[in-house]
Amino acid sequence: MPTGVHIRDVREQLFGAAERVLLRDGPNALTSRAVTTEAGCAKGVLHRHFADFDAFLAELVLDRISRIDTQAADLRDSVGAGTVAETLTRALLDVFGPLAVAVVGLVTFRDELRARLRQARSAGGVPILSEATAMIASYLSAERDLGRVAADADVDTLAATLIGAAHLLFADQDDAPGNEAVHRVVNTVLAGALAQ
Repeated sequence: MPTGVHIRDVREQLFGAAERVLLRDGPNALTSRAVTTEAGCAKGVLHRHFADFDAFLAELVLDRISRIDTQAADLRDSVGAGTVAETLTRALLDVFGPLAVAVVGLVTFRDELRARLRQARSAGGVPILSEATAMIASYLSAERDLGRVAADADVDTLAATLIGAAHLLFADQDDAPGNEAVHRVVNTVLAGALAQ
């Protein structure tokens, strides 16, 4: 992009470009040059808005984590509706979209990014996975309060197990698993935890 041409919403343009590179070519290909080339702008544009490339990546991940808040609100709104297993299946399919899986891989791949995210986030653990676990635990807790999940169910362990099992389903496949595979995992994890 020529110098002097105004770019609208630079941050989102760069984030979108980074997502496309990450999804198409993986974390090894994600460089500042690849991002700015994909965004159609000069490399200096990224460095004018972010201290360095890892600062850019940290902001990208934090921005994507904030989207889980919207998913969490939607999940809270579904408490008491449908079956617990169906609701959790939909939630896991939403959480583990291709971008989320790619971002988890990116965080695992870059040491400096993990360090920056540890400083920026109050939650421990792996970004996105930790927030998704909290979201699922909150939902299960609300369902337990309604009596649809057993009163003695350990919702924190159930949530962590669901996120871990779902991540394994999604992380190492070229094609995302379907509704049936995720539903099977949910039913297995929840066996004995639903109120009778």
